[in-house]
Amino acid sequence: MTGSYHTSAGYRAPAVVRAFELLRAVAATPQGLSLSQLSKQLGLGKSTIHGLIRALVQAGALDQDLEGRHYTLGGTIADLAFSRWNYLKVHEKAQPTLDELCRKIGESVFLGALSRRRGVIVATAEAAKPLKISAPPGTTIPLMAGAVGKTFLSRLDEDGVRRAIAENGLPPYTPQSIVNEADYLAELVRVERNGYALDNEEYLPGVRAVAVGLEKLKGLPLALWVVGFAASMGKRKMPSVIDATVAAARRLEKVLENVI
Repeated sequence: MTGSYHTSAGYRAPAVVRAFELLRAVAATPQGLSLSQLSKQLGLGKSTIHGLIRALVQAGALDQDLEGRHYTLGGTIADLAFSRWNYLKVHEKAQPTLDELCRKIGESVFLGALSRRRGVIVATAEAAKPLKISAPPGTTIPLMAGAVGKTFLSRLDEDGVRRAIAENGLPPYTPQSIVNEADYLAELVRVERNGYALDNEEYLPGVRAVAVGLEKLKGLPLALWVVGFAASMGKRKMPSVIDATVAAARRLEKVLENVI
């Protein structure tokens, strides 16, 4: 059979090839690219680029900034990467570290990833005591919620954080929630400097948390966090919880490096 899309190397769909070239270009530029920049970089007409962008935005593979001028990778890309994880192997390799941390501090421990602007719990280790925080794998957490949200957002530049705030707001989950943008930005600076995030009853009343980010694995942001009731995670206990969680996160990075 002859035709422009059939060669000795097999079938080629130009639109698909161009779409992946566009996604690669966007992925290589954290701040995003404009239509004009993509047209120039890929050597394609603006009308062609516009058609590809429109299809990819509708599919969730690209996100458009609030002014509609720049494009970054969308949540669908993270979801696809997330769905190809070997969950059984991740659970098998990560669980001992989570269990060890749980036994050491006596609070529930969670491992999660950022997918489509939300945190998704991948693995858990529940505290043995009757009164504890519990959530199964697959449970999602809003992006702007507590320590987990701070951990993920602290990896973004200020413009990226402002876009996230503009899109999601700063919900007043509790009276302790940070709802002022300047205060929230200052908090993220502290998180980045300290290497961990705290939640002092900001997402759920009477609940505190410590979260630590892991290095990205297969392009997905990961976090390890500990959650407990304020009565059992008081000021005296928090320093040891922080130290143990940071240490466990560093061990977990090495454990998962060749798994995901």
